Amino acid sequence: MLAIERRNLILEQLQREKRVVVSELSASFGVSEETIRRDLEKLSEDGYVVKTYGGAVLNEDNYVEMPFVIRKNTNVAEKQAIGKLIAGMVQDGEKIIIDASSTSVFATRYLKNKNNLTLITNSVEVLIELSDVQDFHVISTGGTLKVGTLSLTGAQVNKSFSSYNVDTAIFSCRGIDKTAGITDSSEVNAYIKQALLSAAKRKVLAIDHTKFDKRALVKICNNDEITHIVTDECPSEEWLDCLRAHNIACIYPKVGV
Repeated sequence: MLAIERRNLILEQLQREKRVVVSELSASFGVSEETIRRDLEKLSEDGYVVKTYGGAVLNEDNYVEMPFVIRKNTNVAEKQAIGKLIAGMVQDGEKIIIDASSTSVFATRYLKNKNNLTLITNSVEVLIELSDVQDFHVISTGGTLKVGTLSLTGAQVNKSFSSYNVDTAIFSCRGIDKTAGITDSSEVNAYIKQALLSAAKRKVLAIDHTKFDKRALVKICNNDEITHIVTDECPSEEWLDCLRAHNIACIYPKVGV
């Protein structure tokens, strides 16, 4: 097993359990404890973990962006539920912009059942997902590949998104807060999503329940600049009141329906 593969598996375990122990990882992977310590040192340098005596804990600072492969394998059931709901909102023939978030990839899988969609994206994973769909018009923004994210970034992406007029924009974020608005972990991500939103009539934020009452480094937009939130469970009554006040439709799975 390559070191990068082992570190990704360690990150996946940390996402589930929040902490790991060097001796247990050593036995699990069949490598020396020194090798595991080097892995944890690298993950700490990258900002993903905080080392502790005998192990490490997950760095839950919302300013740190996890690699795409880790985000993709986190909260899978929640993202599947969100993807189904988004597909139910989209009509055949729509023009859609979709971002490079892991939640958007799940939405794309359900959108494949639609007909004659035009889909514009900066996500390499979304482009791969749609590579076998016959009647879609799939457009890549171009741009610079960002290591570890399977996303295209840079001025070309912003310019490309801004040049279109579409029915629906689908995007995710790192957090939504009643006063701070909708935020993400980096300026690059935030600027791309601002350009994406400017091109669409319907602006759909796709987030699981863990993103509520969270703040990240850079503001994408105010809460009242979106039209829909699609999430995996009913938000609190306080949040529902807030969304109604901003004329935001909140869509989530209805229990028993």
